[in-house]
Amino acid sequence: MRSFGSDNNSGVHPQIMEALMKANDNHALAYGDDPWTAQAVKDLKACFGEIAEPYFVFNGTGANVTAIRACCQPFHAVIAARTAHIAVDECGAPGFLSGAAVKEVDTPDGKLTPELIKPLLHGFGFEHHSQPKMVYISQCSELGTVYTLTEIKNLADFVHQYNMYLLMDGARIANACVALGKTVKEVTVDCGVDILSFGGTKNGCMMAESVIAFRPELAENIKYLRKQSTQLYSKMRYVSAQFSAYLQGDLLYKNAAHANKMAQKLHQELLNLGFEFTQSPDANILLLKMEPDMVDKLLQKHFFYVWDENTHEIRLVTSWDTTEEDVMSFVQDVKVLI
Repeated sequence: MRSFGSDNNSGVHPQIMEALMKANDNHALAYGDDPWTAQAVKDLKACFGEIAEPYFVFNGTGANVTAIRACCQPFHAVIAARTAHIAVDECGAPGFLSGAAVKEVDTPDGKLTPELIKPLLHGFGFEHHSQPKMVYISQCSELGTVYTLTEIKNLADFVHQYNMYLLMDGARIANACVALGKTVKEVTVDCGVDILSFGGTKNGCMMAESVIAFRPELAENIKYLRKQSTQLYSKMRYVSAQFSAYLQGDLLYKNAAHANKMAQKLHQELLNLGFEFTQSPDANILLLKMEPDMVDKLLQKHFFYVWDENTHEIRLVTSWDTTEEDVMSFVQDVKVLI
């Protein structure tokens, strides 16, 4: 069933599938001691710079947990938006597996600012309080909004003043890059991001997730923390081969550009019908208000999520393989109900 439920619902891009088939060649040494993983590390360093130290993992939650553990002791605290993935959709795994407290901040648009973070930066050196050590942001946010380069730089500069780290969740970073007209390096390393959860699963890959450290002291122990966090894949070539294919020919940007384009088309069509959008449609996520009776009828033919029942908000997400027919089919059914 084709849907706007999530970009996790879409299939695998043919180039990624081809890379997987090529990696399925005879025997290869396990746990990353294979030529595909060596090549993927080279490709990621070429993309982010030699400072980048990539580690491949199973999934986005595992990437976030491993990154947090690389930066935080159990007595530390991680600051995140209340709508952040680590606060809402990871079943408490970041806090449970790292021991660090997750401090949530209310935001109007899913994005953190120095002003929103500053009230939580207290108790340094006081043993009765969790020590603030990391700020977590998503690019793009769970609300579909995108941080500008200036916003990221300001956050990084502010966080570093307090000897803290900035973690970026890049599950949809390619969509944000396309929206900004920038590369992944410009959005991360060049802005002062310390560590990145870099994923391709939502953008045409099968299971391509990684942790990329941009500071030597963070990379030092990640291989042990990855194993402890049950994220070390024995047949790693099937993950790493995807990343090489994902980066080749800018496939990550091409897939994201299509998803963003379909979101913009869907946004414009629904805007023309008078619907109110609650967040800026920066990338491939749309949040809008729709009456419950209309939602119930649409759900009989189309799958999507109700974001907030109290405010009558729904969430629509486009993917690398969303078609104009998908968009217009949904719009036509909305017109019929109107």
